Formats: sequence, C-alpha cells, structure tokens
Amino acid sequence: MTNDYTPFVKWAGGKRQLLSTIDKYLPPFGNNYTYYEPFIGGGALLFHLQPKKAVINDSNAEIANCYEVIRDYPDELIADLQEHNRKNNEEYYYEVRDSDRKPEYKTSTKIQRAARILYLNKTCYNGLFRVNSQGQFNVPFGRYKKPAIVNEAVIRAASSYLKQNELTILHGDFKQAVNEAKEGDFVYFDPPYDVLSSTSSFTSYDVNGFDRAEQERLFNVFQQLDKRRCYVMLSNSSTDFIRKLYKNRKYKVLTVSANRAINSVSGGRGKIDEVLVINYEPT
Repeated sequence: MTNDYTPFVKWAGGKRQLLSTIDKYLPPFGNNYTYYEPFIGGGALLFHLQPKKAVINDSNAEIANCYEVIRDYPDELIADLQEHNRKNNEEYYYEVRDSDRKPEYKTSTKIQRAARILYLNKTCYNGLFRVNSQGQFNVPFGRYKKPAIVNEAVIRAASSYLKQNELTILHGDFKQAVNEAKEGDFVYFDPPYDVLSSTSSFTSYDVNGFDRAEQERLFNVFQQLDKRRCYVMLSNSSTDFIRKLYKNRKYKVLTVSANRAINSVSGGRGKIDEVLVINYEPT
C-alpha cells in the first residue's frame, strides 16, 4: 500500500485530503509504538502510516465488521460486491437498504453484512453513512452513472496490510479502546465533529450520537493519555467550544483547512477550518 491509498468507504470527515498536513505534525515516535485510532471510520491515516502494531475501534458495529471481513474474507466479499454491482438499480438499492428492517437480517453472515454496507456506501446519496434512531441505514439512492461498487485492488491491499501486521479490531466505546495505551504510543482521535450550526450537524453514523457531553468526556480521556505520556492528536471542527476546551493547556491547537464534499446539506460543503490538537512537539 502507498500513501495514495484510496479508502474502501466514503466517509464524512475522512482524512485522506489532510494527510500531507497531518504528516507535518506527527509525533517523534520510535519503531515499537502501538497506534490507536478509536474512531476508525475510513481509516485513511491508519493505511497511510501502516503501523506494525495498531488497535482500531469504531462504535458502529457495521464498520468494525467491514474491517474484519476485509482482513479475513476478501475473496468472498469481492464476490458478493460483484453480485450487488450486477443487480444495481434504484429498486434494488432500496430493497438492500431496507433489509435491516426484516427479521431475517439477523441471520445474515458477516460477509453479507459487510458487502451490504459497502454497496450502500458507494451508491447512496452523497456518500453519507447515516442511521436512524433504530440504527437502520436511511440514506436515499444516489443516482450515480457508474458507482465504484467493486474496487478489488483496494480491498486486497487493505486485506494484505490488516493480515500481515498486528492489528486488533474493536467495536465499543472510545475510552475502552485506549485502555492499554502506554508511554510512547500514538493515539489519533477523529471523533464525530462538534457541530458548526444547527443545520450542519452530521453525527448520526451511529445510533448513539456524539453530543458536547461526549466531546467533554473525550477531552478527559485526552488528558488521561497525556498523563500517561502517550502522543495524542485530535481532529475536530474549529468551533469556540472545542477551542476553549483545549486551550490554556500545554496542548497546541492548530488550524487547518479542509474541503468537505460530504455533508447532509449543501451549505456544509466546501472549504472550512478545522483544528488539530497535539500534546507534543512534532518531528
């Protein structure tokens, strides 16, 4: 895999376009560190750095399952995606999307669930990953002419990396995901962002949501990791709330610009300021 790795999912707030900026602020870690990413999403930084040891986590069970299936069953996953690609149209999309409302969905295999999510992600409107209060995928059809439903090279490259290195894949709370982080380890937090306005919120990739109480809980975990002498980096939106939360400490709050093409409303797309918060002197 190379630094121009293409994520296997479209992801709101994905970090692929910011990798060159993040590179400038990486910590001075040695060869034996463990990389932690408790909000893995599309995993752009994971695949960019390709650490030999990593613990990745997502509260969204479907995303965590995708990583496991890509690692363990790439051939079967590609075959299922090819079948989705062959059948793809608007009627079929809604049939697949609404399958999680039916009792038989509970008997789906891990491979079927992963193929379903990747198919929906590549064909839904604007590449959103959003669920309702029951945890059911609820994004409308995207009407793309030639969606890239089967990207075999990307899946095989991701599978190879996940298999050949010491990777732990978790599905749970971000705090639990970093329980074992120790001095010299690198923790990257890319949580659902603090909202810029009442209309630009995008926090519903998981049924539990992520409000400001959760942002404050994350800040407390950031402080705990700092005390353990971990290297910690956090991405978030450049709101007054986030800046006040992390200011007046020894942390550095850096402003970076990002183009956001995925948002639930068109006004939330385009170039916006974000922040990177770090607790160390970069290399």
